[in-house]
Amino acid sequence: MDNGAEPIRTRLIGLAALLVGNVTLACGPWLVRLADTGPVSAGFWRVALALPFLFLIAKLRGERIVGIPRKATLLVLAGGVFFGLDIATWHIGIGDTRLANAVLFGNAGSVILMVWGFVMLRRLPRGREWPAILAALAGATILLGRSMELSATNFVGDLFCLLAGLLYAGYLLLLQDARRSFGSWSVLAVSSSASVAVLLVVALALREPFWPTDWTPVLVLALSSQLVGQGLLVYSLKLFPPLVIGIALLTQPAVAALVGWMVFGEWLVPLDVLGIVLVGSALVLARVTMPKEPPRPRVNPV
Repeated sequence: MDNGAEPIRTRLIGLAALLVGNVTLACGPWLVRLADTGPVSAGFWRVALALPFLFLIAKLRGERIVGIPRKATLLVLAGGVFFGLDIATWHIGIGDTRLANAVLFGNAGSVILMVWGFVMLRRLPRGREWPAILAALAGATILLGRSMELSATNFVGDLFCLLAGLLYAGYLLLLQDARRSFGSWSVLAVSSSASVAVLLVVALALREPFWPTDWTPVLVLALSSQLVGQGLLVYSLKLFPPLVIGIALLTQPAVAALVGWMVFGEWLVPLDVLGIVLVGSALVLARVTMPKEPPRPRVNPV
C-alpha cells in the first residue's frame, strides 16, 4: 500500500509545485511596478541578486559549469544576451500595459517556436497546430485593439511584451544544442551572467533610477521569479505531460488579471476575457504540439 501511495504523493506534491510556481511567477510584474528603480534596473537586480544562488544550486546538484565545449558555452552566453534583452523589453512593457496582457504576450515564445518550426520544416500547420495559430492571431488582435482603445501607451506596452516573447523564443532556440552539455541550473547560471551585463548596459543607457531606496520589491522579485518559481517548475515539469503544463500555465494570466484589477484598477470587459481565453488556448495547444522545453524563468514566463 505504501508503494502504491508514493506515486500519488509525488504527483500531488508535483501538482502543488506546478501551481505555486506559476502563481509565484505571475506576481513578478506586480513587483516590477512596486520597485522604485527603473523597469530595466529592476530586471538587473532581479537577475544579479539571484546569480550567486544559481551557481550554488548548480554546484550542489553536481552540474558542470567549467570544462564544457567552447561552442556550447558561447551558445549559452548568446542565449543569455537574448534573455537579458527579453527581460528589459518585458519589464518596460509591464509598466505601460495591463498585467494580464503583459503575462500573455510575454509567454508567446511557445507559439513563436511552433511557427518557427513550420518555417524550418517548410511545411504548413496541421492537426491542432491550425487552431493554435488562429486562436493566437484572433486573441492578439482583440487584445491589441482593446489596448489601442485605452491609449497609445498601452498599445506600445503590448508591443514591447510581444517583442519579449520573440526574444525568449530566440533564447530557447540558442540553447537547444547547449542543453546536452549543461544541466538546468548551470544553463541558468551561465546564461544569467551574460544577462546581467546586458541589463546593466541597457539600464545605464536609459539613465533610469538604478539604486533602490526600498530593497524589498527587488529582493522578493529575485527570490520569487529567479529561484522559487523557477525551482518549482524545474521540479514539476518532469512529472507531467505538456497538456497539463500548458493548462497550469493559464494560472499566470488569471492571477495577473486579478492583481491588475485589485491593485491597479485594471478592469476587464468581456471582449478582454475573450482575447485572453483565445491567446491562453493557443499557448496550451502550442505546448502540446511542441517538444517539452524549460520553463520561462519569470512568467515566463514571472
